[in-house]
Amino acid sequence: MARQQSVVPGLEVLARTRPRWLRSRRVGLLMHQASVTRRLEPARDVLHRLCGSRLTSLFGPQHGIAGEQQDNMIESAHGVDGELGIPVYSLYSETRSPTPEMLEHIDTLVVDLQDVGTRVYTFEWTTALALEACAAAGKSVVVLDRPNPLGGRLLEGNLIRPGYESFVGLHPVPMRHALTLGEMARLVNARLADRSGASRCDLTVIPMDGWRRRMRFADTGLPWVIPSPNMPTPETAAVYPGQVLLEGTNLSEGRGTTRPFEVWGAPWLDTAALHARFLRRRLPGCALRDHDFQPTFHKWHGEVCRGFQLHVTDADRYLPYLTTLALLQDVMALHRDRFAWKQPPYEYVTDRLPIDVLSGDPAVRDAIETGTDLRALGASWRQELRAFDREATAHRLYRD
Repeated sequence: MARQQSVVPGLEVLARTRPRWLRSRRVGLLMHQASVTRRLEPARDVLHRLCGSRLTSLFGPQHGIAGEQQDNMIESAHGVDGELGIPVYSLYSETRSPTPEMLEHIDTLVVDLQDVGTRVYTFEWTTALALEACAAAGKSVVVLDRPNPLGGRLLEGNLIRPGYESFVGLHPVPMRHALTLGEMARLVNARLADRSGASRCDLTVIPMDGWRRRMRFADTGLPWVIPSPNMPTPETAAVYPGQVLLEGTNLSEGRGTTRPFEVWGAPWLDTAALHARFLRRRLPGCALRDHDFQPTFHKWHGEVCRGFQLHVTDADRYLPYLTTLALLQDVMALHRDRFAWKQPPYEYVTDRLPIDVLSGDPAVRDAIETGTDLRALGASWRQELRAFDREATAHRLYRD
């Protein structure tokens, strides 16, 4: 039987092809701990080998360049790389966009970040802000592409409504958008050119070898390195497009356990009644298993939560956004006296409920509170999803 060949990430394609610009340009590298080759060599080392002293600076996204910061709005400091002696700039600090001073000593910003295919994951918006800053400063950007662990086929959810843009959604895209980071960068860059007074960045995407839109992360043959502290497995990424909404509630989303976002609950949850409601809904591709847990930090720290682990049984049929909306409807129906929406701030937004920041549309919260038919709600998004799909087609780099 032939051995499965792994997908080759853009980092390794760059190292193999050694484009001419590597020989002369001063380079900055935006990376994190998951920016590695198939043999787990860090992007920092690969770029230093390719560029030598022309690698002049490093940049880190949310959670820090080494992924050390645990939670939202926990900023990372700037620093100096201990081995290379070059500056390390945090793009989750007093600024989330590279400043002109940070870009002064580079010609090209290379971006190598593992994304998870969900709109609220901030790495794609760090990349978007970097595109804008580099366009304004006359610098080029090269994105080294990596897989979307959810695959590149299925779209789900609403687009962000005007006035609800934030660092968990700077552009109107669906919650599950089916793009790689490189494809998202191409789409955002095209939108920059459509803005009044804005200019498009000089953007190059180095595609992967061997990735197809049908692939989920398990199909790639690549090692999973946690891209952020609460994204420990590809299974976490699978449920994240829905379960991330729990961050906007007083339910534990499983932070402080070894299975964040899969495990969830609260000390007061009536699991028997909730499970019965779940079974009546016949939600496709998933199952709930009763699972009590005691978070070691974050919500309900030190208390025993009654709850569940959410298992994906059929990834092709599972609808993460719809599923979590249904779970929230049922929790609210059973526990109006105990359930609550988390109060601001959330990701630097102080004037809106976090659930509205996460969903990008207050109508989603209204549907949860009123028990609106969720399939009808999903049907109301079809036209905007089709329009997004048509727009995204021009920026897709991979076949099915």
